[in-house]
Amino acid sequence: MTLPPCYSWSPVGHSLTVPYEAPQGRRINAVGGYISHGPDAGTFDFALYASLPKSKSKQKRKSAEDVAADYGLLLSEVGPIDSDRLLAFVWQLAGRPPVSFSEWKRARSLWIVLDNYSVHKSETVKAAQSALEAANIHLFYLPAYSPELSDIEPVWLAVKHHEMQTRSQTEVKVAKQAVEQALEQKAAVLLERHGKSTKLLCRAA
Repeated sequence: MTLPPCYSWSPVGHSLTVPYEAPQGRRINAVGGYISHGPDAGTFDFALYASLPKSKSKQKRKSAEDVAADYGLLLSEVGPIDSDRLLAFVWQLAGRPPVSFSEWKRARSLWIVLDNYSVHKSETVKAAQSALEAANIHLFYLPAYSPELSDIEPVWLAVKHHEMQTRSQTEVKVAKQAVEQALEQKAAVLLERHGKSTKLLCRAA
C-alpha cells in the first residue's frame, strides 16, 4: 500500500514526509510482457490482481465474491498470480483469440523471456510447454540471479520509483487503480519511444 521511498529533494529546513499505510496483507500483484523485437516491438501489456488480507474472524466466513466486494473489487481482480493466470497472460500476449481452435498457431515465433520465479517453472507451466510450442510460443529462462538481462526490469523500476507520484494509498481498490494508470501511461510512452526510434533508424538507412 506504501511504495518504498526513493531519493528526493526538499527545501532547506523542511523534512520530506511520505504518508505510510500499513499493508495488512494488501498489495497489488502484476504480471507484464514487453515486446522488444518484431512488428509489435514497443508494446507493453499487463494484468493486475489485488491481494487481500485473510480473515481472522471466528464467525461464519464470507464467500470469496463477498470478500472482494467488500473492497470494491470483483473476484476476477483478486488473488495471487498463479500458474493458470500466468499461462492465461502468455496466451493473451501471444494474441490467441478468446475463442479459438486447439490448432491455433502464431504466424511468427514468440520467445518469452522469464526469470526463475517458482510460478514460471511450476509443473503446470512445464506441462503446458508442448501446447505453447505447438502454437509457436517458446519459453526462455534467464540464468539465476540475472535480472539485469531482462528488458522488462527497467520498466517495473521506473513505474515503481518514478511514475507513481502518490506514494501511499489507503484503499486497495484505489491502489490498484493507481498502479493500472501508471502502467498504462508507461505503455504509451514505451510505444511512442519505439516509434520515434524506428523512424530515426529508417531515416538513417
